[in-house]
Amino acid sequence: MRFGVLSTAKIGRESVIPAIQATSHDVVAIASRDGDRARAVADDLGIDEAYGDYESMLDDANIDAVYNPLPNALHAEWTEAAADAGLHILCEKPLTVDAAEAADLFEYCADRDVTLMEAFMYQFHPRTQRAREIVREELGEIRSVDASFTFRLDDTDDIRMDPKLAGGSLMDVGCYAVSGVRGFLGEPDRAYGHRVDSRSTGVDTTFSGVLEYDDGRTARIGCGFDTPNAERYRVETTDGWLEARNCFGPEPDESVSLSYAVDGREVTETFGAVDHYSLQVDAFAAAIEAGETPRVDRAETMGNMRTIDALARSAELGDPVDIVGTN
Repeated sequence: MRFGVLSTAKIGRESVIPAIQATSHDVVAIASRDGDRARAVADDLGIDEAYGDYESMLDDANIDAVYNPLPNALHAEWTEAAADAGLHILCEKPLTVDAAEAADLFEYCADRDVTLMEAFMYQFHPRTQRAREIVREELGEIRSVDASFTFRLDDTDDIRMDPKLAGGSLMDVGCYAVSGVRGFLGEPDRAYGHRVDSRSTGVDTTFSGVLEYDDGRTARIGCGFDTPNAERYRVETTDGWLEARNCFGPEPDESVSLSYAVDGREVTETFGAVDHYSLQVDAFAAAIEAGETPRVDRAETMGNMRTIDALARSAELGDPVDIVGTN
């Protein structure tokens, strides 16, 4: 599969483009609003074609799919443009600014018979799949889950600090914590959120939330730009627990582990280094070739977006918010 990349964003340059190039697929074009910037990145990464605007790449490049790492508020606009060109789209998370826009975008792509997948790479890591298998098959009833993702972001000019671009820690890294919780517990029934804007930029720089389930299970999520990097989820069950650290963004050359205990017996499992970005690309391309729904599908994305919406709304109101809606 031949990919074109919309923008020279850091995540593309440093993670996704090299990951695509490590597979049997390739990046053959890249576009930027700055043509010189596009050409420099193309030369540095061995990409043949460089474009000084997004439209020209979508219209002229010999590509099958687009990788879209633009700022959150621009995801829908340029994903629609790619769909209009008949191109499949792998779009960075969070897919859109809210669940309503996500639903519209899935419909738009379906009407044009192109595949749209949200790029939640950690879901393709073998450890993530194994953690869910252990909780599902080897541990007892889940009572609670904690998930968090933080890192320091001191640059107030960063796009993630811009409310007009749908910035904030809940959107940027909190979406991982929400996804992590839902991977174990499924869809929550209500949410309570609390936000802090420590830089007075108009976005949350720290966010914490509680998710409730009608059957009594609970989850806590945390995220932020104000403290050093930390990634973790922990599942508490009636007969044990499971925990993983550095759980959302391990490096491609980094081995990782998870630990769990059941009935007093504690186990640690280690996983060799893999590039979950490459695994994500292979899965995306394979789903398209087979005419199948990708693993991170509409239901998965919509569930995450509805929960994020409810957390944000609760933080605004100061009261719990019910989570309702269909996929």
